[in-house]
Amino acid sequence: MSAVRMDGKALSAKVRGSILAETAALKQRGITPGLAVILVGDDPASQIYVRNKEKACAECGFYSEKYALPAETTQQELLDLIAQLNESPQIAGILCQMPVPAHISEQAVIAAIDPRKDVDAFHPVNVGRIMVGDFDFVPCTPAGVMALLDEYGIDPKGKSCVVVGRSNIVGKPMAMLLLHRHGTVTICHSRTQDLAEVCRRADILVAAVGRQGFITPDMVKDGAVVIDVGINRGADGKVHGDVDPAVMDKAAFMTPVPGGAGPMTITMLMKNTLKAAKVQHGL
Repeated sequence: MSAVRMDGKALSAKVRGSILAETAALKQRGITPGLAVILVGDDPASQIYVRNKEKACAECGFYSEKYALPAETTQQELLDLIAQLNESPQIAGILCQMPVPAHISEQAVIAAIDPRKDVDAFHPVNVGRIMVGDFDFVPCTPAGVMALLDEYGIDPKGKSCVVVGRSNIVGKPMAMLLLHRHGTVTICHSRTQDLAEVCRRADILVAAVGRQGFITPDMVKDGAVVIDVGINRGADGKVHGDVDPAVMDKAAFMTPVPGGAGPMTITMLMKNTLKAAKVQHGL
């Protein structure tokens, strides 16, 4: 048995097509979704992400602004820029690319963004709304995972769902989304005892640990759905996931890396930006 490869590229293209159509309809009403992306410093990976976000905005028909600030930008200068963007009628969504330089508090930056423009869904208000199940925005990677499950007809209801990793960006919101869809959810982390045994019970296994090949075939139940959100640069210079590729021979469905969950992340950012524009115009 070899797993069905869950094609994030194909689904991403499909979703962007529907976003473009909806954006065209909004433009007829004089509304153009706008995204402001802020980059502080010259982290090479962040520069690539920002370029990809600009490209996605163009594909979806959005207006976009990019602010590339020097690494020595002060926290107050950054907060002042965010305050301006909070007031800008052209900007529906604001994203500050993380990580920021060490002298700037990530928490302060996240808290400064208007929750209605927080298209990363990191603001405590949006985190709380995800917890209670009454939300406009969801962090982009977990939202992309849910879209992939839906595309392949995989319903978490009643299933054993194991999330390996407890970050605020992926692990915790991922667990909440699966719970809202009636999955029975376990969150694992570095201090989980008998991790392999817990993983083997999973009908749906989500790996979000940031360690290449961490999930091995002996940790996966035959016929499981395996979602790999890991992006790890290997010694060979290529991108690898958190899941050993040999798991393909045990799983029923699996996301490849690259080309699985990754492409969905920026597409869900576009979806959040479109939603922000609609919410801000009372639509």
